[in-house]
Amino acid sequence: MDLTSRIAIDVGGTFTDVVELDTSTGALRFGKVPTTPAAPTEGVLDAFGTTRAGTGGTAMFTHGTTLGLNALLTRTGARTAVIGTRGFRDVYLLGRTDRRTNYDIRYRPPAPLLERYDTFEVTERSLFDGSVHQPLDQDDARRVARTVAERGYDAVAVAFLHSYANPDHELRMREILAEEAPSVVVTLSHELSREYREYERTSTAVLDAYVKPIVRRYLRTLEDDLEQGGFGGRFLMTRSGGGAMTARTAREQPVSLILSGPAGGVIGAAALSRVIGVPNLITIDMGGTSLDASLVVDGEPVLHQGAEFEGLPINTPSLYIHTIGAGGGSIAWLDPAGGLQVGPQSAGAVPGPASYGRGGTLPTFTDAALCIGYLGAGAPLGGTLVLDEQRAAASFGPIAQALGMDVPALARGVVQISTTKIMGAVRAITVEVGRDPKDFALLSFGGGGGLVAVDVAEALGIPTVVVPPGQGAFSAFGMLMADVQHDASRTEVVLLHDLDTAQAETTFADMQDDAAARLAAEGFGPDRQVFSRTVDVRYAGQEHSVTIRYPDGGDVVGGVEEAFAELHERQYGHVMTDPVEITTLRLRAVGVVDRPELPTVATRDGGAPPRDGERPVWVSAAEPAVPYALYTRENLLAGDVVDGPAVVSEHTATTVLHRGDTLRVGPHGELVITVGHGAAAPSGTAADLAADTPDPDGAPVGAAAGDPRTGAQR
Repeated sequence: MDLTSRIAIDVGGTFTDVVELDTSTGALRFGKVPTTPAAPTEGVLDAFGTTRAGTGGTAMFTHGTTLGLNALLTRTGARTAVIGTRGFRDVYLLGRTDRRTNYDIRYRPPAPLLERYDTFEVTERSLFDGSVHQPLDQDDARRVARTVAERGYDAVAVAFLHSYANPDHELRMREILAEEAPSVVVTLSHELSREYREYERTSTAVLDAYVKPIVRRYLRTLEDDLEQGGFGGRFLMTRSGGGAMTARTAREQPVSLILSGPAGGVIGAAALSRVIGVPNLITIDMGGTSLDASLVVDGEPVLHQGAEFEGLPINTPSLYIHTIGAGGGSIAWLDPAGGLQVGPQSAGAVPGPASYGRGGTLPTFTDAALCIGYLGAGAPLGGTLVLDEQRAAASFGPIAQALGMDVPALARGVVQISTTKIMGAVRAITVEVGRDPKDFALLSFGGGGGLVAVDVAEALGIPTVVVPPGQGAFSAFGMLMADVQHDASRTEVVLLHDLDTAQAETTFADMQDDAAARLAAEGFGPDRQVFSRTVDVRYAGQEHSVTIRYPDGGDVVGGVEEAFAELHERQYGHVMTDPVEITTLRLRAVGVVDRPELPTVATRDGGAPPRDGERPVWVSAAEPAVPYALYTRENLLAGDVVDGPAVVSEHTATTVLHRGDTLRVGPHGELVITVGHGAAAPSGTAADLAADTPDPDGAPVGAAAGDPRTGAQR
């Protein structure tokens, strides 16, 4: 069979999204199937079943999953032990002091993944320069390994002091564990991070070990199922840093998958920004369970050299993504004070929102959107799921009765509260780090993004909303753009003017040789390999560094100093005369895959786009049935103009625009909405009930969210 298709599948909390690219024609097809939490591989195979190529005709399969993340969220990972250097047994449990928490009386330290009973120490010690201060006591190591086996641990993380400089003791410990505890899965800290900071490196190793048995079982099962279906193509997994990795590498380093769920959407957003000529984007990806907000600046996603999961550090590169519990399945509830809240609890895929008719009875954001008219039964979700408005309305009954409100007003309040929470997420990645939202366009995607995008933009003064093609499965589309990526680093703390550039060149060359060999083993020839060098730089005495490109030649020291001063001025508003210090040398190795081109859509010869009638939308008590024009996105062509109020439905999502908003269809089918910054929310809605009420996510909720433009005053 000719392998003519590339398929990307993104498993979310409620839906599994699939995108198929026909490489012979450039055609893209988007779809959705329900996620199957009890048997995760079944949802993936169901997604393959909606494609034309199937497993047998797929040349490349790129996959994103939240399996590891969900295991962490629910604390259902492997029973894990950690082995450290004698005298440093408690590195993981002690963590690191954070002065920011001293002023927050609500602060609680992150819950560790293991107890002190699960921590062990072995006699050994290397120094920061890689020299051996105390050799590994192999008898002691065997004693610990036998204890690990006797206690029945599933996984063990080995994190010895300064192993980033000399990994020999960790490597030997793995050999001993293989002899004494052969069934235990092992993670070595230096294989994930070759950087100093023992707590961050240990935490990364523990997180990796905690999810490794689960991810390994999942990937092996999926690979077997794909093989039985005739799959013979390349199997890639998206990673937290925005690239992809082979499934084989993912089995060995699953920590790189933990924050990969939303990465595909950010990758796709960066690619789209370059195609449509909008270099600066705020992205909001609203799925069934959560909302992810991120940034694209100058056509590139913002990257962090490290991340956190619930306060636990992950010392690997990751995209800058802020996640809150505000999805289509987020449940509406009353707190003990009688205030209305939405999320972070979610109805998920099973049973799902009440309107799905699958046994769910609790009211959700999706049910609220249906009750006020944003969604309708006439346009099934994913092309197959018909919503039940009566079930949705009934789910709000108990809360409406408790608050003395009618259901439409309550549902409007639920939508407003969710919108306000999303505004808080956008502020967290813009205003709180010194960026003005008005300098960006808002790119919304995910199954629910189009329902709230214009309200978020209006409230924050963002002039333009862009809705990409296939918005409901856009994260999966972004996965088609992901190159295979490997990141390497070496700690090298030295004053910039004392830098031995020849030694730095040797270190970079060693990392590049290792990365080139890995890419070659994965099928990428020299013409498909791209390498980039960066360094972490700070003023001497500072705690944290910034990352800048390492000059390719010439005056390396002067080039680094100039670039650092420029970046420090831009990010922090000042420069200093203190000595400059390098802390880390970094190499990114990329195996370039063929990226699909976003196809263009036809242009209408004349006339207006066809309407599918209209639907009443509950805007406020004063305007309970505002007629919103209905359009089908698949019928819109390039150059079409739609004036609000209107609802644009498509196979995988819905977009809402209000009075004063104007939508134009771009050449690639993107919807570009000029936001009509008019009047804001009327008072007296359910959102007022939540004003000044703290939300479980920490995001503000209340009546500040703007309603559709109605002419009412604040």
